[in-house]
Amino acid sequence: MTAEPNFVLDLTLALGCSAMGGYIAHRLKQPALLGYLMTGLIIGPFGLGLQTDVEQIQALAEVGIAFLLFALGVEFSLTELKRVRAIAIQGSLLQIGLTTLLVCSVSLLSGTANSPLQGIFLGLVLSLSSTAVVLKTLTDRGETATVHGQVMLGLLISQDIALGLMLAVLPVLNQPDALELALAVAALKFLLFLAGAIALGRWVVPRLIQHIAATESSELFLLTVVALCLGVAWVTSKLGLSIAMGAFVAGLMISEIDSADQALGKILPLRDTFACLFFASIGMLIDPDLIIHNLGRILELVALIMVGKALVILPIVLGFGYSLKTAVKASFGLNQIGEFSFVLALVGLEMGLITEQRYSLLLGTIAISLMLTPLWINLAPRVADWLHALPVLQDYLIQAEEPTLLSVPEDLSNHVIVAGYGRAVSYT
Repeated sequence: MTAEPNFVLDLTLALGCSAMGGYIAHRLKQPALLGYLMTGLIIGPFGLGLQTDVEQIQALAEVGIAFLLFALGVEFSLTELKRVRAIAIQGSLLQIGLTTLLVCSVSLLSGTANSPLQGIFLGLVLSLSSTAVVLKTLTDRGETATVHGQVMLGLLISQDIALGLMLAVLPVLNQPDALELALAVAALKFLLFLAGAIALGRWVVPRLIQHIAATESSELFLLTVVALCLGVAWVTSKLGLSIAMGAFVAGLMISEIDSADQALGKILPLRDTFACLFFASIGMLIDPDLIIHNLGRILELVALIMVGKALVILPIVLGFGYSLKTAVKASFGLNQIGEFSFVLALVGLEMGLITEQRYSLLLGTIAISLMLTPLWINLAPRVADWLHALPVLQDYLIQAEEPTLLSVPEDLSNHVIVAGYGRAVSYT
């Protein structure tokens, strides 16, 4: 049994050119993610046309999303998740609801949407942010464990959960009788998955991982971890939920066991390899001709959407008691349109909620917003520092107190700090 030569060539080109694009971005002191996106644009079907089968690359790219979220789940323990659960649950509902309401109102008033149904659809599409792009950027900057990092990730995880409800609701949005049933079925699927995940995470997965780890076989351990990640992600995809949510939950299942750091170490090379394919595959969706001919319109949309979403998220984060600096960083980091909006947009196209032309325009807008995300995240600290220096905000800043996410005992003294988790350290 041999692989198709074209597929091998496509994969080689995608990985090799992504490495070159990442290197060029590094030399230009830009995030590697931008290099991957530009690589996809150049070698994709709308660029030089070097990729003969984009669908196969995109299939592998979904594996990259799974590994990204699995690694996050391993690092993002249940204890840390509980500390941001208020803003993650209530804040995400507020953000999705307000964004949808705002977009629906503006689109109806401007004539972009011809009916409330179209307005709601556009609002749902634009309300999602990019888990993969934000997570990759935060990881590269070493900010996943910061306050603003965990607030952003908590909101993103809740959005991924909400995606399943959106996919269930959209097809029956104009059928009130079927809408209630669709919501009930989607909620039931989620609750069943959650119950199964809790049972597996408490009684099955930890014992399985410990037994495999006891064999001291690196190959068996890696195979088990990969199978767990992809298996749970597959289950959630079949339930109509997102692959990202399933992979994240799989990571949470082993986040509290002794072998969690070992699992993370094994998965990181796979995560980085497949993640670059995901970002390159997004670049392959960008049509330069479409962007050039509609550049003014797309830039207007991107600016309006990214500024508008930032203004929606900023007061929400402040309202949950976080500092202005955290709110600015979170709002600047979540103001793009997410990769799963591609999926929602396709559903809308099939339902006749948007035309082919507007669908293409929407794809270009989403792609450009994703490409600008690292730049917005880099800009956020400077804007936060500038706002902190404004005299009018000084009284507010003095009164504001940042919720603490990490609890460090104050009575520690003469303790040992172990840096690293190699084989020798794991047995000390």
